[in-house]
Amino acid sequence: MDSVRRTYTIMRGRHIDKRVPSKDFLSALDKAETAVRLPTGTGKDNGNPSWKRSLPHVLVASLTSLLFGYHLGVVNETLESISIDLGFSGNTIAEGLVVSTCLGGAFIGSLFSGLVADGVGRRRAFQLSALPMIVGASVSASTESLEGMLLGRFLVGIGMGIGPSVTALYVTEVSPAYVRGTYGSSTQIATCIGLLGSLFAGIPAKDNLGWWRICFWISTVPAAMLAVFMELCVESPQWLFKRGRAAEAEAVFEKLLGGSYVKASMAELMKSDRGDDADSAKLSELLFGRSFRVVFIGSTLFALQQLSGINAVFYFSSTVFKKAGVPSASANICVGVCNLLGSTVAVVLMDKLGRKVLLIGSFAGMAVSLGLQAIAYTSLSSPFGTLFLSVGGMLLFVLSFATGAGPVPSLLLSEICPGRLRATALAVCLAVHWVINFFVGLLFLRMLEQLGSELLNAIFGFFCVVAVIFVQKNVVETKGKSLQEIEISLLSSTQ
Repeated sequence: MDSVRRTYTIMRGRHIDKRVPSKDFLSALDKAETAVRLPTGTGKDNGNPSWKRSLPHVLVASLTSLLFGYHLGVVNETLESISIDLGFSGNTIAEGLVVSTCLGGAFIGSLFSGLVADGVGRRRAFQLSALPMIVGASVSASTESLEGMLLGRFLVGIGMGIGPSVTALYVTEVSPAYVRGTYGSSTQIATCIGLLGSLFAGIPAKDNLGWWRICFWISTVPAAMLAVFMELCVESPQWLFKRGRAAEAEAVFEKLLGGSYVKASMAELMKSDRGDDADSAKLSELLFGRSFRVVFIGSTLFALQQLSGINAVFYFSSTVFKKAGVPSASANICVGVCNLLGSTVAVVLMDKLGRKVLLIGSFAGMAVSLGLQAIAYTSLSSPFGTLFLSVGGMLLFVLSFATGAGPVPSLLLSEICPGRLRATALAVCLAVHWVINFFVGLLFLRMLEQLGSELLNAIFGFFCVVAVIFVQKNVVETKGKSLQEIEISLLSSTQ
């Protein structure tokens, strides 16, 4: 244990020694790490750290996901009353802008999320993401014009763009390896709760024209809680280590894992940081260097996730259900419940079946459900069959999405990215996510009018099939592995 301490005492100051370690040094480090892992010398593992230590920090971080879900769904039930109150009723482009302007802001926020997370740390990045969500929601709640609504939605979007990548980073970096998948999936549950909450909050909007303003005011409460409670949470030990603050990283590991796991965790951090310059993460390295494959996998997964049409369901399910003759309020609550149920299944299975199996099963289930919805609007279906297949297919689609395609991409990308590139890589991949999300939100109603449900569902289903093939050929399994083990194995495979 003393030998491990000696290996990183040189980093207790503000600067890390950037010289490439010698083979003798690395060999000694490996032996020291093994000694820490097997303190009894009997060959038995020291066991897993308690998940209870890191859970409070994950729960606070999940407030970002709750806000994300709430703002995704807040215009679902309220869009009609917003359009009437602000004078753009019947204008599908204006209605699409109320949705997609938020996504445009999220794209801008995601571009800077990596810089923010690496520059000021994960905790401060959470607080910075909460600020525009508070201001933007307040502007939207008090506006009297379409322009004011769009401004508020844009500001909220900036916060939404920063939040998801920082959440993925933080949860990945503070979670023990054996529950990292479970914790990563739990953020999806928070998203579902936020989405379901927005649907319930919007129910009175049908009878009360000004109720939509209350729905926006509600979102300021969890945003303020995020900013305040994050003061009580720990900083990411990986970020502290990258900044040369090894002693603080050691103290954080002790809070998160317990004293008997500190030395092994610090030793693993050093192994993954062998000879790397913590300040050399550049966009060119992500696009053309050895990390390009990671960015390619992440960007493609996020693109296929959005091209499956999932957020069109969350944004416009009220419109779709109305066309099928189903009361939107009850149907949308069913969507939220299915989303929550699927996310709960993902939490249970993520660290048992693994990321890859859940992704394949999820996209396959989505393709089948879209096929059912396409059949619903053909002459092959009776009126009752149309109702059953369209609504049932949509609910199955949401359930399938929530078991894998929803929670896995951000978790997987945060696991497979090298530590010093993790924030930047997530920012690039989430920018792709938000660009496609923006155009889906903007054009979905127009495509539904021009193409019809049958052809539109067939297009979305095609992308789900493409996703199954892509995952099978390109995605690696990461369950049960430490971040350092994943990084070392991926780097060795690309050399």
